[in-house]
Amino acid sequence: MIVRKIDPFDLRQIALSGQCFRMEELGAEQTAALWELRDDFFGEARKELQGYRIISGGRLLLAIQGGDEMLWFCGDDEVPYWDNYFDVQTDYGAYLSAADEEDGYLCRASRFGSGIRILRQDLWETIISFVISQQKSIPNIRALVKRISARYGKRILPETGRYGDRCLGSPEPEAYSFPTPLELSAASLEDLTDMKLGYRAKYIKRLCEDVLSGDLDLELLRKMQYGQARKYLLSFYGIGEKVADCICLFGLHHIDAFPIDTWIRKILFREYLPRSRKALSVPEGRRASALAEEFFSRYEGFSGVMQQYLFYYERMKPEDEKYLPSILNGAR
Repeated sequence: MIVRKIDPFDLRQIALSGQCFRMEELGAEQTAALWELRDDFFGEARKELQGYRIISGGRLLLAIQGGDEMLWFCGDDEVPYWDNYFDVQTDYGAYLSAADEEDGYLCRASRFGSGIRILRQDLWETIISFVISQQKSIPNIRALVKRISARYGKRILPETGRYGDRCLGSPEPEAYSFPTPLELSAASLEDLTDMKLGYRAKYIKRLCEDVLSGDLDLELLRKMQYGQARKYLLSFYGIGEKVADCICLFGLHHIDAFPIDTWIRKILFREYLPRSRKALSVPEGRRASALAEEFFSRYEGFSGVMQQYLFYYERMKPEDEKYLPSILNGAR
């Protein structure tokens, strides 16, 4: 068990920010029981706790947050991996303070989602997850990623399992790594279709073939700068502009990527088009991109962080603050 303090940081905000589909909330009973395993716990007044089960890169972490303190249930040797995963070394306070005070919507959004960090996720898993995300709600994406992992990935047998046994008297649910391109290539197109992937099944099958043939070179992609990586990704079947930008932001950690999905497009047109000096002269199909360039290019090198604040705020802010009812059910 490792005690960590990271500021700013909020597990729940990260889990609900739409960038990751392998963070599963723990029940209140297990969360409280794990928190009480701390050596310095003496029946203190219980803080508001958040508990999550996180799978990444063949590893499993149980993470509990209470106030500004976190408990990580993992071995000492895994701490560097999770530090990197949560982008611990980056100063997100600097990003928060950079929000233009004259941009009221962004200021509210950044304050509301101030605990968000851009995770450093596995590239292959991110590619497939965001191909799946097309016209899918976030709960459905999570379910499909979990189903693919259980069927084609490897079972994870972490030392953290003993904590679940100790707290609840029963084993934790089985955890599986996301399948490698070779492992996932064992799935036929019919297999993928039967998993309710719809038209995305053929995209996934082709991407597996492209990686195994060397046409999609993941190592080469990791070395590319944002613009080059985006162009490269767009050359592959099933990857459009939004998915390419999500892969760049969440899988390659190019935090200057600014994905424009249904939620961000709505924000841009509602909040920024009325004050734009340029966008109305741009063809409608490129207008959202023009608005993003006009208002967010000032955040050079980290506009993707601002995108996450906007996305989270639009989805999660209290109902009485919303301008329009949600009809998209969380679809990215």
